[in-house]
Amino acid sequence: MGTYLNPGNSGFKRILKGNYVDKTGMIEIINDRIETSDNLICVSRPRRFGKSYAAKMLCAYYDKSCDSAKLFDDLEIAQESSYHKHMNQYNVIYLDMTGVMGEAKKTDIITFMINELTRELSLAYPALKVEAGFTSTLVNAVSLSGNKFLAIIDEWDAPIRENPEIQDEYLKFLRLLFKNSGVTDQIFAAAYMTGILPIKKDGSQSAISDFQEYTMLHPGEFARFTGFSETQVKRLCKKNKMDFGSVKSWYDGYELAGEHAAYNPYSVRNACREKTC
Repeated sequence: MGTYLNPGNSGFKRILKGNYVDKTGMIEIINDRIETSDNLICVSRPRRFGKSYAAKMLCAYYDKSCDSAKLFDDLEIAQESSYHKHMNQYNVIYLDMTGVMGEAKKTDIITFMINELTRELSLAYPALKVEAGFTSTLVNAVSLSGNKFLAIIDEWDAPIRENPEIQDEYLKFLRLLFKNSGVTDQIFAAAYMTGILPIKKDGSQSAISDFQEYTMLHPGEFARFTGFSETQVKRLCKKNKMDFGSVKSWYDGYELAGEHAAYNPYSVRNACREKTC
């Protein structure tokens, strides 16, 4: 297992040990999009709303370097017909952009990511032919492994929010991967990005304009998996011997397109752990 290539399922294992609320049903949405023209997905959410939990869940499910059956067999996704078809079947490129920026020089994160991914690919596939162009190397990796990549990018907007001077370079990198009609379809079975900012529609982020976007205002199919529902919070309160009315008064902050009241997951988990509201 690597850091950026096939990071494994340890992150999701740790999540399951806490007050876990089953959100694995969202995997079926992505399974339905794999190898289709709608296979690029961008989900934007406020801070502390489970974005990284979802990213680690997806890594655990799709990563071909591990066996995650024991983690998912008792969860919602296991009831879907696509469950076994896609589980642990892909080379996963996982980029937590906040973490990447912490490890790399802020002005050189693109070179850092390319070098690290190339290094990890070469370790996984010693016969890999490394090309001068990164996408050509990825095409060679797909040919050699027999598997397309599934990209998962957490905090995709961190470089734009925290270091805007590298925005153009970063968006060029995303364009290279996801808006390259010659190779994108050869490399990626699907891509899932999540962050705080929605995609701008003014042309400055045209590199990612092909992504289907789901926001808090327009969550679409992802509404059911955004935050905790009232039923889920009631279950957590019962499990942790908490007063639901008190929790509701503090953390019921969103109504998603008439779908359900959405509670902040981080705040609810903390309240249940500390037994305070």
